[in-house]
Amino acid sequence: MKASEFLELISTVNKLDHHQRSLLATTLTELSDEPKVSELIETAFDIKGICPHCSNTESYRHGLSSGLQRYRCKACKKTFNALTKTPLAHLRYKSKWLEYLNAITESSTVRKAASDLNVHRNTTFRWRHRFLTWIKQDRATALHGITEADETYLLESYKGSRKLERKPRKRGGSASKRGISNEQVCILIARDRSKQTVDFVTGYGAITKKLLTEHLKPILDPDALLVSDSNPTYNAFCHSEGISHEVVNISQGQRVIKGAYHVQNVNAYHSRFKTWLGRFHGVATKYLPNYLGWCRVMDEFQNLTPEMLLNSALGDFQHLTVT
Repeated sequence: MKASEFLELISTVNKLDHHQRSLLATTLTELSDEPKVSELIETAFDIKGICPHCSNTESYRHGLSSGLQRYRCKACKKTFNALTKTPLAHLRYKSKWLEYLNAITESSTVRKAASDLNVHRNTTFRWRHRFLTWIKQDRATALHGITEADETYLLESYKGSRKLERKPRKRGGSASKRGISNEQVCILIARDRSKQTVDFVTGYGAITKKLLTEHLKPILDPDALLVSDSNPTYNAFCHSEGISHEVVNISQGQRVIKGAYHVQNVNAYHSRFKTWLGRFHGVATKYLPNYLGWCRVMDEFQNLTPEMLLNSALGDFQHLTVT
């Protein structure tokens, strides 16, 4: 735009009414965020710099696509941009992404986020689970030293499903069977003393030695000491894998043994997770790993920013740092 045209545009602003000025301000705010989002996306891609189709590292620029640089791979000849084959591919309204991720840091519900961003609630629901797809993978790869482990259970939920494989029950209802059964979903949490946390949805029913071997063994350091309650499954797992083990018998009133071993950290985390989950009034079991990842990131990182979450949603976890 020429300088004379820009000055003419400025002069017309004074003629706008209150509603028009508010709309203009909103539009300018959205435009200011989109270049920032695009820059974060392109930067995250530059770190990897590989073709999403064949993983080749050599490509060249090939125009623009959806406001992002498009590339053509020298090996497979296919074109792509920084979001190709990522959970964020084909999502619209990039100008609102940072504002939405701020809603994630505030644990906003789908409807509240939709109202705040002036988009449909289906959009914010879709965004929630697209952004969380890779964010939930941002977790410790190993637990060190004294590590507490315990499981907790939630009733299975088909929230949002059009077909049920069982009779419907009222929200907040109870299982038809007593004790732990296949109506309940098992969530395994392990947490070391440096507050690194890993979580797994192991399936329906009680935890088993096989499930502990599948999920817990790969992330435990060889010199780790596992602390659990008196569930004999943990003892069998540790004995089989040669892992040091201490048992806290809570049913007999034990809270701390040998002055150092307890499961209070992991049990407190269970409590925080279930309290936080309550604001959503039940979540579908199929989405439970996403909510676990969301809660874990919120619990682990202080001063979490939308920019940090966007990097994580793009698979660039190194930008998340504990403050």
